[in-house]
Amino acid sequence: MPAHGGGRAGTGDTLERQLNGFVRAVALMERLGNALGTLAFTWATVVLLGGYPTVLRQGSDFWFATTIVFLEASRMFSRNNKLDYQLFFYTRGAFKPLGWNGLTVAVIFTSVFVLSLTLHLPRVPWLHLVLQVAALVTLALLRFVSPVLARLLIRANLLRRAISLLSPFIPILFLGLILHRVKKNKGIGTSQMAELVAFVLLFLVLLLLTISRLRFSSIIKLVDRALGSKQEFWHRIILNSCMLTTGVILAFASFGPSSFAITFVIQLLFAVATVCLGNLQIPAAIVRVVLALIRLIPHDYYGDNVRKIDKSDPGNGGKINLAPSLNIFYGMVLGQGTLYSAACILELFSFIPRRSLARRGGFGGRWGVESVNLYYAYAFEKYMQGDVLAPKNINLNDFAVDSINSETPKVQFHGIRMMHCLLEKQPTRRRFILKLNRSMETMARLINMLVWTIPEDTIVRLFAAKVTAELATSIRVVTIPGTIQVVSALLGCGNQQKRGNPLLDSKVGHEKIHDSVPDADNNQEERLDAVPDIGSQMETQDRSTQGTTEQKSRIFRCCQVISKLWSIPQEEPLTEQDLLPALAMLILDGLASFDEENCTEISRASSLIPKIIAFTSCRTSGTTYTDAQRKVLVKSSVKLLHRLTSVEGEIGITLRYKVSKYPFLLRNLAEILGDGTSSQEVRTLAEGIIRNLAIDENTRQVIGRIQVIITLLMQAFLKPDRPSSMDADKLLREVAGQALAMLAMDNVNNCLAMLGEAGHEFIEVLTSMIHMDRYRCVAASLLRNICQHARPELKEPDLKELSYCLRQALEIILVADEEAELEIFIGLSSQICKVIPGDFARELEDGHLKDRFVKRLVDALNANMEPSAHCPGIRRVILEQAINMMEHDSRYARCFIDRRMEEALAMVEETASEAENYSLFLGDVGLMEARVPLSSLVTTAEQLLAVRRS
Repeated sequence: MPAHGGGRAGTGDTLERQLNGFVRAVALMERLGNALGTLAFTWATVVLLGGYPTVLRQGSDFWFATTIVFLEASRMFSRNNKLDYQLFFYTRGAFKPLGWNGLTVAVIFTSVFVLSLTLHLPRVPWLHLVLQVAALVTLALLRFVSPVLARLLIRANLLRRAISLLSPFIPILFLGLILHRVKKNKGIGTSQMAELVAFVLLFLVLLLLTISRLRFSSIIKLVDRALGSKQEFWHRIILNSCMLTTGVILAFASFGPSSFAITFVIQLLFAVATVCLGNLQIPAAIVRVVLALIRLIPHDYYGDNVRKIDKSDPGNGGKINLAPSLNIFYGMVLGQGTLYSAACILELFSFIPRRSLARRGGFGGRWGVESVNLYYAYAFEKYMQGDVLAPKNINLNDFAVDSINSETPKVQFHGIRMMHCLLEKQPTRRRFILKLNRSMETMARLINMLVWTIPEDTIVRLFAAKVTAELATSIRVVTIPGTIQVVSALLGCGNQQKRGNPLLDSKVGHEKIHDSVPDADNNQEERLDAVPDIGSQMETQDRSTQGTTEQKSRIFRCCQVISKLWSIPQEEPLTEQDLLPALAMLILDGLASFDEENCTEISRASSLIPKIIAFTSCRTSGTTYTDAQRKVLVKSSVKLLHRLTSVEGEIGITLRYKVSKYPFLLRNLAEILGDGTSSQEVRTLAEGIIRNLAIDENTRQVIGRIQVIITLLMQAFLKPDRPSSMDADKLLREVAGQALAMLAMDNVNNCLAMLGEAGHEFIEVLTSMIHMDRYRCVAASLLRNICQHARPELKEPDLKELSYCLRQALEIILVADEEAELEIFIGLSSQICKVIPGDFARELEDGHLKDRFVKRLVDALNANMEPSAHCPGIRRVILEQAINMMEHDSRYARCFIDRRMEEALAMVEETASEAENYSLFLGDVGLMEARVPLSSLVTTAEQLLAVRRS
């Protein structure tokens, strides 16, 4: 993986490197302990029990060795079953966090045990010890089978809820039974009365807490009014306080001998230790260490207080090397137990690198903690496999991919969320995308998650859509069949209320079917409440340091360090951007931008484009979206439509046709342009869609018949820039001009509509824009089309404005470096020459520009013998300019002859291309074919030159 995103990016460090090092150390200790255990098992079975079976002391070494052999055999054989090994002998999870629930269990257990001691038990030796051991064993067994019971209780929801409500009463009831026995036997004194009052108060508090959790509307309203939004937090605080109070009363109550308090405390400590045990690794390690030390310290292998034997005695021949053999054996067992104990103790501090990874990786909230815990288990499993010292490439990328491919819903959920988090960080994004692109299985599984429709998978589906949106710019849909259909289905996960025609719609024989899959936005608050942010609970409040002593300052700094080690980042809440339809359109936008074949698949998908266009409506009727959600959907839809209508090539023509034939699109775009609440970005995109659709001749005519679109585009384009105008304002004006320019091409009606909309002001503004670098090409194109198609409607003030701007246009032609700009301005000067030929000739003569201008035209003609896609008509406009000049005044023919125009025309005739009959190209497809072929213009120009020469 690349460098982590949380700090020293670019140093080669990775997010998980610190945690991997910690896991490797713990795993190494356990594996070394396993190795010593295997050696000890072999040594005991072969050397000790096989070589000295009759010599080993029956009361100690023989049974010690046998016990250790059976213990080690259990560990070795359980490794063949992963679940058994994790249950009994596993360093990870050897300790479990106690938690409030564990403390409650310990208090309940201790209450039961103390109650049993108050009974009149027979005076049997060791009876209390036997009862204590039996109780602890029972508690341990219940601790180990609790996951199975939890799964059963989840299935039996009513039983689980009953236990959850009634379990707090157990210690209180035991306390009540004890007080009742005291009252019966001794009567009630002052201290007993105080304890009874405390019992009654605790009982009432718990009763109120239980009632508050009952699902009655009146009770819920009352609790909400009293505790507010943090009622669950206060409920846990009060309940846990009652449990602790019960424990204190049981420990120091005056109902029995003073030794009962000590017994209670000792028993409580044993219960807490038992509850904290996650498996048998720690007890087994302690057993190994204790058994080894019991025999290593006295060292009396030959008998009581006998440390050496007489080797010369023939009767001791079988005991030679017994002591070294036992020393080796017990030494290996001691080392094994010590390594296991050290590994378990070190594993206790794994929360430090785990929380560090959560902070550095931005894995916030409860899911972040659980995801890091799953990665910790994943890394531990990897390090426990294969060679001990072999390098292993274990990283978050592999974990996320393996989690996605898992069959466990919980693991899949954490995998998809970690995948989303990694893709949002630039340092990890690139390598992760490369890895995913090489795994078609993972990509197919990811796409398949988008069709999970059961309510429990709503969040998984949402984050699968977010991850797919991040990856869409690198996905070829042909490699994952059905991708477009799956994404199209997401567009139907909205809140639109479909209305039918009363003459066509009939409900006879049809039942109203509600979508069983709630949309992500509907359950956003519920999900956020259901997954509380642990990080927010662990944050320390700001404290004033004024007037504090140095000792308090040190304590405060220590608290800050501890809080930093324990804290995790907050989980980012879901926003309006996280609507499934919006994510679906984001996915389609990425797919369309990546590959032309993806665009082909999009065009083939049935009813996809109408679904997208439906979201362009600004109206709120017929939907249950909020205003913010509606704006997000409108923006997403126009952005995607802008992308689709900008596609080049034959597929672009198909997409524009499919988009343009939707009858409500232009109305919706007009609403966006006229909506003052729409952002400038959305209006700019809407203008861009109109511009792209106007490429088609028929669509231009349809758009022109909607006068409101022309009006709104004119208002946006003619609105002057202000000193405070931002780039977004200028871009909005520029794209509006481009849309008008496309609508004006080869369309008389649209040109007349524009001229009629603004009148003289239109020409005046356009001529002034010739002096603005940003708008000059758009303004020149519009002026050219107005002069060409609306010449009869131009008034005297309009002609004067054209005459004023002619000098600027000619100067631009003389100095222009860009062929596209040169083509536009030569086209403008050609049309001005036809509209006001006298002013044109006078400008050339008075400005002494005639020779330079003619030379510029001939040079440009010779320089563009090969047509290019960005300016295919440059030779066409040059020929039109020359023809217009020579038709107005034959004397210009002499100037062209002097500049060897005839040779240039011969070259044009020889190199004429079909591409030069089009006004523009998108990709390799020509658009807007000219009515007069280039060869006809060459013939006309040659004829005019020939007339002058003759």
